[in-house]
Amino acid sequence: MSRKHVLFAAGAAIVAAGAFVVWKIGGPGMVLGMLRYDERREGTLRPGDPAPDVTLETLSGDAVRLATYFGRRPLVLVFGSYT
Repeated sequence: MSRKHVLFAAGAAIVAAGAFVVWKIGGPGMVLGMLRYDERREGTLRPGDPAPDVTLETLSGDAVRLATYFGRRPLVLVFGSYT
């Protein structure tokens, strides 16, 4: 095989792997949605800083402010999917 064919095969494998990852995540809409709503800010919190006040939506659709739980018992937030 010539070098041109090897590079083409490697490029095709990379594109196929990327397409597989996008398909596994849930399609292009899901990938774009994740990028659109990514609100991370690097370097704003340090160890020992209080958690920022955020509003979270419960499974039932109610809004809950994190600040309402400050100063009470320890609070654990679990992010994930169990499906």
